[in-house]
Amino acid sequence: MDEMSPKLQNQIAQFQQLQQQLQTVMSQKIRMDAMLKEMEMTLEELKKAPAETTVYKSVGSLMIKVADTPALQKEIEDDKETTEIRVKSLDRQEKMLKEKFQSVQEQLNRALGQQQQGTPLKMDEEEN
Repeated sequence: MDEMSPKLQNQIAQFQQLQQQLQTVMSQKIRMDAMLKEMEMTLEELKKAPAETTVYKSVGSLMIKVADTPALQKEIEDDKETTEIRVKSLDRQEKMLKEKFQSVQEQLNRALGQQQQGTPLKMDEEEN
């Protein structure tokens, strides 16, 4: 195979970078979804627990007794809301990256197909 043009090398580098970004966003989203599920389960258990139940909160490596359970519940609900917003943001980011990834992948496939056929390379111009 002939040496790749600098433009094609740039497209390949961009493709790899998009792939890494997409993997990062997807793993962040998985972690956030897990946190969200944990918060939902915690809130359910707090609602089921009798008022006189002693509740502890994990702070670092310590477990601290909570004096005001409704305040803790409110804190968890606020954290849950923030996490939901973050998950929605990651969803949008993931969708955008997937579209861009697919576009660059199609461009590379066309360019590499042309290169293998001996046709001069003509990469689509795309604004970043």
